[in-house]
Amino acid sequence: MDRNWQSIGEFQRQNGAGDAGFRHSNVQPEVLPPAEQERAEPYYTSYPSPEPAVARRRSPAAWAAAPATYVLMGINGLVFLGMTLSGVSFISPTIRQLLHWGANNGTLVLQYGEWWRLVTAMFVHVGIIHIATNMWCLWNLGLLAEPLMGPLGVFAAYLLTGLAGNLLSVAVHPGVTGAGASGAVFGLAGVLIVLLKSPLLPMPQVELKRLRRSVIQFALLNLAIGLYTAIGPSPVRIDNMAHLGGFLSGLAFGVPLVPRIGAPVETFLRRRRLAIVGMAFALALFFYGIRSYWLPAAR
Repeated sequence: MDRNWQSIGEFQRQNGAGDAGFRHSNVQPEVLPPAEQERAEPYYTSYPSPEPAVARRRSPAAWAAAPATYVLMGINGLVFLGMTLSGVSFISPTIRQLLHWGANNGTLVLQYGEWWRLVTAMFVHVGIIHIATNMWCLWNLGLLAEPLMGPLGVFAAYLLTGLAGNLLSVAVHPGVTGAGASGAVFGLAGVLIVLLKSPLLPMPQVELKRLRRSVIQFALLNLAIGLYTAIGPSPVRIDNMAHLGGFLSGLAFGVPLVPRIGAPVETFLRRRRLAIVGMAFALALFFYGIRSYWLPAAR
């Protein structure tokens, strides 16, 4: 698994962080998302022939190639830093401390109307190990997803799939307190599984299959670990519903985005808008259904 992620980074370093990240010997369609501007013709990015090492231009900073990924990581890091500086244990925070910083809890969301916890919980973590593992996964998946979806796509996918995971957690066990970015991370994995299936990506199919297999293995392995913590003798409890909700919503979010390579800019923007608005509408209906189901039982 580590070697698969390392090979992604090596491939990006060899081809330049600002390039699409993929290359094909016969076709040269785009992989980076279209610029937010009007174009009548299909969007393509042409690749110049390799230059000598002495004349090669410097690549832009890594954050510029994947700004949404680094912004999301930065927000998570700042929240954790704020928690630590305020006196919260950086190893094992208490439930009261987590709730104070915005952790998810179905009772507070449904009965007290604190719906904002469905969003803030994506940026709250239960200790240094928790945030370290989640940010490592977000970094790897984000760097792979952002050339395919664009910064807006990654940011929207993170928020919407993380929200879906927290909603499913509230629906199944509303009395449980949960926190972390893992639902959104699983959402990005679901989106990538769909996007990497496209045969139009300008990359050798063997490499695409390997990358897609790596993402699938990541999702299955972590779902299995979460299931073990739920039924096995483990001191750690993982919110599997948040993982499952994020993963399934990620698969749904990715469907309108493919195939899009070689399409006009307007077509891509329309499909991305459809994915974002459609997912937001579906989650609003889901939240209404959950609230309607649980509130009468609580009265």
